[in-house]
Amino acid sequence: MKRIHAFEFEDLSWFPKNLRNYMTDFLQFGANTFDMYKSVVPVLDKGIKSAGNHKIIDIASGGGGGLLKLAEHLKQEHPNLKIILSDYYPNLNAFKRTKSKMPDIFDYIEYPVNAMDVPTDVKGFRTQFLSLHHFKREDAKAILQNAIDCNQPIGIFEAQQRNIKSLIPMLLSPITVLLMTPFIRPFKLGRLLFTYLIPILPLFILWDGVISVLRTYTIDELKQMISSLNNSNHFDWEIEISKGKPSEILYLLGIPKTR
Repeated sequence: MKRIHAFEFEDLSWFPKNLRNYMTDFLQFGANTFDMYKSVVPVLDKGIKSAGNHKIIDIASGGGGGLLKLAEHLKQEHPNLKIILSDYYPNLNAFKRTKSKMPDIFDYIEYPVNAMDVPTDVKGFRTQFLSLHHFKREDAKAILQNAIDCNQPIGIFEAQQRNIKSLIPMLLSPITVLLMTPFIRPFKLGRLLFTYLIPILPLFILWDGVISVLRTYTIDELKQMISSLNNSNHFDWEIEISKGKPSEILYLLGIPKTR
């Protein structure tokens, strides 16, 4: 299946902030409810240890993804764990809700953070969940290059692959949205309005979900990116598919050889 970099509504600067937040809230709720990233906990453990400061710097956080569930798993091995949420379009309400649930672990950056140019004073294991596909190839390379240049470990995690198997659940996503929306907290009248009475949210999520699959990089494409980076040999790279339950996760892990 050829990669197609069509637009996603979430990426558009003019897209209404409240609709973007409803969409990222939906993704966060699903990821935490189903513990979507549980199978990559050992990968995250390696990245945290390599950072040397017990800190995850989550880039392009959206609504926070499945980090609440991941924090529950990781804090057993890392009692001093800190997770910093950030985004180019920060969903501050979602960030605040996440922090309120685990204030000893979570914090957030209020200003926009560019994944291709992370501030040099923000140090830790950089993670991106369900977001690398949003970036064109040269921009995705810039994200990885920035991690190398700053000598910071990086982990990329995608919950889908560019194939029919991943496409089918996305085509069924409007049903999922209709079933899950009543359980998303906090309650928002607008979320119900744009899900049931004026059902544009299921359509936006359907479009973005299908495009996400078509945009996702393959293992071979990620390897080609790595091979073209400056000083990529200064890092150890691991690019694989975690096949544990509840879902297969395509991941890339880059760790500096010397720290």
